Amino acid sequence: MIMRNLLILVLIPFTISFSQELNCTVTVNYEGLSVENRERLVDFAGVIEAYMNTTQFTGEAWDGQKIDCSLTIFFTGASSETDYAAQVVVVSTRPVFKSTRQSPMLTVSDPNWSFRYVPNQALYTNQATFDPLTTFLDFYANIIIGFDWETWAELGGTLYFNKAFNLLNLSLGSPYKKGWEQSSAAYSRWGLCQDLLNDKYRAFREAFYLYHYAVDEFQIRKKDAQDKIVNFIAVIEQMQSKVGISNSVLLKQFSDSKYGELIDLLKDYPDNKIFERLKKIDPQHAAKYEEMLR
Repeated sequence: MIMRNLLILVLIPFTISFSQELNCTVTVNYEGLSVENRERLVDFAGVIEAYMNTTQFTGEAWDGQKIDCSLTIFFTGASSETDYAAQVVVVSTRPVFKSTRQSPMLTVSDPNWSFRYVPNQALYTNQATFDPLTTFLDFYANIIIGFDWETWAELGGTLYFNKAFNLLNLSLGSPYKKGWEQSSAAYSRWGLCQDLLNDKYRAFREAFYLYHYAVDEFQIRKKDAQDKIVNFIAVIEQMQSKVGISNSVLLKQFSDSKYGELIDLLKDYPDNKIFERLKKIDPQHAAKYEEMLR
């Protein structure tokens, strides 16, 4: 906690708050459900939002700004009056020093969430027991908190990524295990945790911290900040050539979250070829980088 406290004191004015960690907005789309099921879920968005914003996920005092995040939940079906399937988009951001801009931290589209929900049920966190509803929320709360910590201290999110991984293991044997199991899909909870805790991605995570130092430094020392960002890109290039991370869930998550920010911060960088390099490491957004080369 000490490192994060010092960095926040130096970079971002804040009001001390010993409370929960998240400031979460929940939006729900019910179009994939029958009218009857929609009526049973009339309180769902409020219940989930209250859970995310009143649960203390770290188990200790949170002495900084709450983390802005959102869950956008798209119901895709219901197999009974209480059993549902959904897709969820998870987003989180963090403030940027001397700027009104928010830096995107997490942008995940999770296609497989199945759970049981009874109207007006009370939700309680228990990170030692699997519940398909609350364990999913606890998992992403830990991922959100971990990514935030990664920007304040080198490898600062490890504790929370380990907690998320432990929640994955709780799902073994559950009838709601879809989405929790090992998978080779472009995105999976298992794949994200595996990358975050795999030592071959250590260089990426160390550079991720320095990247966000540069994001905060940008308004003060623009050239130095841009050079640090370019160094971060070089780290990814080196990893791709040495350890082969083309199918990395972590790298895809970073690219999906950060490509717009990278373009904005490097749009007037003296060497325009930086966008050619970005096209190679992030082909999914090549068209966006190509626009900067015209």
